[in-house]
Amino acid sequence: MRLYGYRNGRTLRALWALEEVGANYEYVEVDVIHGQGREPWFLKINPGGKVPVLDDSGVIITESAAICMHLAEKYPESRLLPPAGTADRTECYKWISFVLTELDALLWTIAKHRFALPKERRIPAVIDCAAWEFDAAVKVLATGLGDRAYLVGASFTVADIIAAHTLLWASSTRLEVGAESLVRYLNALKVRDAFARAREKTHVLPQVPTGDLKAEI
Repeated sequence: MRLYGYRNGRTLRALWALEEVGANYEYVEVDVIHGQGREPWFLKINPGGKVPVLDDSGVIITESAAICMHLAEKYPESRLLPPAGTADRTECYKWISFVLTELDALLWTIAKHRFALPKERRIPAVIDCAAWEFDAAVKVLATGLGDRAYLVGASFTVADIIAAHTLLWASSTRLEVGAESLVRYLNALKVRDAFARAREKTHVLPQVPTGDLKAEI
């Protein structure tokens, strides 16, 4: 397997999942900030020009949550998804969906209006509104977590990868995550060995090969 990603952003989710399942993979950095995501060789892989992208023996998976769930299905022994057909599996899907739609989307809206959009398209008032919405939604997450170690039952799942990364993202944008239970939850997940290995991958910063990779693609 080969993961294309960038040092910041949702790539960390995919790296974390790869490390949790113990997959053998190659990590290739695509410098999307400086335009590599729009280069022809990469657009052949993902026409959207975004990372992360997982190439699993020719099967191309985009979207960080889809990558995480693909890996959980491929490596069921990792238990990153509860057994199919159970209430816990449904609960896991619920929290993944909630975090993506109610938290992640708001953080991306804030990022777009702070720096990602052309200056003439940025609306400062949108940032304030999105931050207000985020504050309400993160309280729902805190209530759902309660005093448990994980979002679903007694096991670490994909829902925790997505939620923990989103809380990290929120902290980096100077948003309050609110409840002390979420702070404890995040701090506990950050000491997992797989998380540390994933963070180290993004700090090593391997570069896109200039010859063989383009020829191969």
